Amino acid sequence: MAATSELAVIRTSEGEMVLEFWPDVAPGHVDNFKKLARQGFYDGTCFHRVIKGFMIQGGDPLTKDDAMKNRWGTGGPGPTVKAEFNTRPHVRGVLSMARSQDPNSAGSQFFICHADARFLDRQYTAFGKLVKGDEVLEKIATTATQPGDRPTKRMHVESVKIVPAESAA
Repeated sequence: MAATSELAVIRTSEGEMVLEFWPDVAPGHVDNFKKLARQGFYDGTCFHRVIKGFMIQGGDPLTKDDAMKNRWGTGGPGPTVKAEFNTRPHVRGVLSMARSQDPNSAGSQFFICHADARFLDRQYTAFGKLVKGDEVLEKIATTATQPGDRPTKRMHVESVKIVPAESAA
């Protein structure tokens, strides 16, 4: 595994998660995520889809507005990223991109696996992994949900910052 020079720090209402990137297998997805994070795109969004034993999903800009609740899960940045399916397995803590039926439709929505989800291997682009904050993943993934896998309590994303790897050690 190639060492990553930068990490993502996701500050949530439940605590902080730190993720490393895999630019060796998904350079376009890593660049896209970093670019959006640096623009503050993810700040103020929430994890809008939570399935215990599967994953937590966030990154939809529509989640900044409660009046848009019926459209949560459909928003994005506009431009999309070409699929970079790879051999990295979808196991607990893996960071991957959500998409529609079109393999090249990933934009801003991402998910973090709460458990092994190997059926997603080579069908979704895995591009990083949780290296710190597993207890935060656990808190979010096990929160109470309502229909549509929506948390009953808002799982807020305060910010996503890209930092040098050595500063988050």
